[in-house]
Order: sequence, then C-alpha cells, then structure tokens
Amino acid sequence: MVRALYSRAGSHAGVGLLLLVLFFLYAERAFGLLPADHAVQAWLDPVRNAALALALFTGAHLLHALASARLSQRRKGRKPVPKVLLDLLRVFLFALAALGGLSLLFRQDLSGILTGSGLVLAVLGFAIRNVVADTLSGIALGIEAPFRIGDWVRIENLAQGRVQEIGWRTTRLVTGDSTYVILPNSQISRQRITNFSAPKKEYRDHAELTLPVALPVAEARELMRAALTHAASIAEDKPPEVQLVSYGPGGITYRVKYWVPQHDREPVCRDEVLGLVDAALRARGVVLAQPLAVSACQHAEAAS
Repeated sequence: MVRALYSRAGSHAGVGLLLLVLFFLYAERAFGLLPADHAVQAWLDPVRNAALALALFTGAHLLHALASARLSQRRKGRKPVPKVLLDLLRVFLFALAALGGLSLLFRQDLSGILTGSGLVLAVLGFAIRNVVADTLSGIALGIEAPFRIGDWVRIENLAQGRVQEIGWRTTRLVTGDSTYVILPNSQISRQRITNFSAPKKEYRDHAELTLPVALPVAEARELMRAALTHAASIAEDKPPEVQLVSYGPGGITYRVKYWVPQHDREPVCRDEVLGLVDAALRARGVVLAQPLAVSACQHAEAAS
C-alpha cells in the first residue's frame, strides 16, 4: 500500500516535471518570435527562473518519492528504513531546492545565501536547542531502532508501555492502564531501554517464594510443577521450571520460572501462577516460611 502511494506520487511528480520542461522549451521559442524591444521580453528571465525553481521543487519531490518507494520495501533479513530518515531525506532535498530557487529568483550566488541563512540558523538553533536535541535523538532512535511501533518497552526511570508513535521530537506510549505517556526523545536516549517484544514476543518471567525447611526440596518442586500443569495463560510449549535459590534456617527459597506469551499478558500469567501454587500449598498444609527476625520476636513474646 505504501509503495503504491509513493509510486503514484512519483508518477505525478514526473508528469509535472515533464510539463515544466515542455513549457520552458516552448515559452523560450514563443518569446523568441517577438521583437527584441517588445515589453513582454522583460518577463523572459523572471518566467525562466520561476519555471526552473518550480522544476527544482518538482524534481526534489520526484527523487523523494522514488527513494521512499525503494527504501520502504520489506526484504528478508533486512529492516525497512525508519520513517524519520525518509522525512530527513525530504527536508534535505527540499532545502536544496529552496536554496537553488532563491538563487535563481534573486539572482544571487549561493555563497551569499548560505552565509546569511547560516547566521539565522545559528541564532535560531540556540533559541530552540532543546527541540534540536530531541530531534537529533529521534534520528538516532530511528537509525538504531531499539524498538518499533507496537513493542512493549520499559524506559528506565520514565515509563513502561506499548509504543504508539515514534516522532521527530517525542515518543508516545500507552501503559497497561490505558494512559497516554509522551516522552521527549532526548530523555529516552539517556536511559536504559528494555524491549519485551524483541527478539520475540514471548519471554521468561519468574516468581520467588520461601518454603519451610521441613518440606523436602524434591517434594516442593514436584508440588509446584504439578500445580502449574493446569496453567492456561502461560506458554504451553515451554514447561515451567522450579529452581532452588537459597537454603538456610529461615527457609528454602525457590524461583518459579515460566514463559509469558506477550508482555500485556504478564499480570494475568503472574496472577494465575501464584494462585495455582498457593492452592497446591494450602491443600498440602504448607505455609510460607517466616523471616528469622519475625520468628525470634514471636519466640521472645511466647517465652515472656
């Protein structure tokens, strides 16, 4: 669809450029048929320059349409070019066309125009330096592509949610509570990014719990594994694992690992896993181990 739109835009730009060339050729001949002292001859140079300036903009549009149609194609093993880079290419091409058009219309050398525009850009850049920083960070994010639209990400110290839009200055997220978060790209580039949707949507999560030492390790593992066989929300093709984390007088800590199909299902998966394990432990008559400090205080109160 995108390729068809760019192809249509390119064909329209090509037709417009061809018409401008034909107009320029026939207008030159038409002016040549008039007497040299005719009043219309004074309009020859302005009309020629205006036609050339318009041809520059049409050519810039044509080049951008052709390049976008080529670079937007999806190929196996290659990522498509980010939209922000295509927008940057458009700005560059139209900036060149604008400079060329100004040089033709005002009959000035490009060096003088570049000197004046450079001074204006320096003053303007200082005034909007934060906007420039966000824009450059947006370009860097578009090149590196740490996340894409639709990915679930966590921006450390800022926000967590699904990427809704990646713009020049800001990136928009929708959180799990359906709230809208707009983050400047310069802040995102300075933080650690965790992408829960790459390289695959499914990933492994875990929950830890501490059981009494009186319950043997092998029996505790079998009890939790059997309970999780009834889980419907976690990935079916990858069985959960139960690992021993620490062993001490205060209890044995276990880590229950399970696979989440996609990040928006993480709360549901955790709720079901903990609920099934809790039901199995209660049916067996097992309660969670209490910290040693709490147990010592309770023993002291009982002795008094």
